[in-house]
Amino acid sequence: MQYRLRQQSILADFGIEALRARDLEPMLQRATELCGEEMRSKYCKFLEYRPEQDSLFVRAGIGWAPGVVGSAEMRTDLASPAGFALETGQPVISNHLENEERFRTPSFMAEHHIRRAINVLVETSGKRFGVLEVDSPDEGKFEPADLAFMQGFANLIGVAIERQQAEQRLSDAMEHQELLTREASHRVKNSLALVSAMLNLQMQEDDDPRITRLLGDAQARITAIAQTHDQLWRGEQVGIVALDDLVCGIATGLAEQAPLHRIDCDIDAIRISADTAIPLGLLVTELVTNAIKYAYGEGGGVIAVTIRNADGRILLTVSDDGVGLPADFDLKAASRKSLGMRMIGSLARQLRGTIAIENAERGTCAVLDIPDPRIVLPD
Repeated sequence: MQYRLRQQSILADFGIEALRARDLEPMLQRATELCGEEMRSKYCKFLEYRPEQDSLFVRAGIGWAPGVVGSAEMRTDLASPAGFALETGQPVISNHLENEERFRTPSFMAEHHIRRAINVLVETSGKRFGVLEVDSPDEGKFEPADLAFMQGFANLIGVAIERQQAEQRLSDAMEHQELLTREASHRVKNSLALVSAMLNLQMQEDDDPRITRLLGDAQARITAIAQTHDQLWRGEQVGIVALDDLVCGIATGLAEQAPLHRIDCDIDAIRISADTAIPLGLLVTELVTNAIKYAYGEGGGVIAVTIRNADGRILLTVSDDGVGLPADFDLKAASRKSLGMRMIGSLARQLRGTIAIENAERGTCAVLDIPDPRIVLPD
């Protein structure tokens, strides 16, 4: 009775281990160790069915001489205990292999003087996966009651393998989806870059300063979206953008088009979702573009862009040391007259944030406060 109770306890403990296992090899090895120990046998092995070769491969085991585990194979015909269990699905007890007329003894088992064996089939999703076998060179008998213990091990192994296979299929599907997402972002970025290049050509063809300015504004906005998609497919995590890389990239591109200005970036290392990154990148583009156009007149100067992670809030500041705003400046009124100002207000609302553009001690300061930016914390 104590022997059987001990076997049930081992089954329960192994069940927890098997369902937590992430790798197949250590789990199978642990199964052979526990099964052999509780069956009071020196030898145990797990035979994996390989349908391509129509063979049983010794994938894990204890007690065997070097060169057996990981190398030895057996035929799957009915003339061996393991082959019979595999082909019929029935457990097999053979307590006198040396006198057995039903089965032959595989050569490597004969070399270990195996006298008796007990085999049970391991199935996964209704398909044959392999055979769990306990062997002994000692006299004695495996009893029918031992089959319940062995079958319990086989069932737990089968369930654990099914879970691992399901997790692998899910992982493969997620990797495929990630690949598709990266490819889509890469193609969007390339398409937007092509549109930007076409606008640039149109700007060179048109002599009207107003048309040139409008095309330049459109090009800057398209470039901001393209850079966000570039970050999406290049980043380590799909759908997540490193804000410092994005904003500094936008600032560098705008500075190249305005060589009289210097744009300084001081950005906290923040990762955000694409849903937040695209409107935020457009906002940076609009605010910096306004500063380039109006802060210093015909001359040039410094424009500072800072972003801070303030206890889960994002604070974006774009400031300059230029001429400042008119005394009667009103953001709502300006939004009715200016597409850029209207976009700034719309993008701020899209981000569920608030925007303030005011005169500072020197020049102009625009501050965007986003209370719920969906910041992605580092692992």
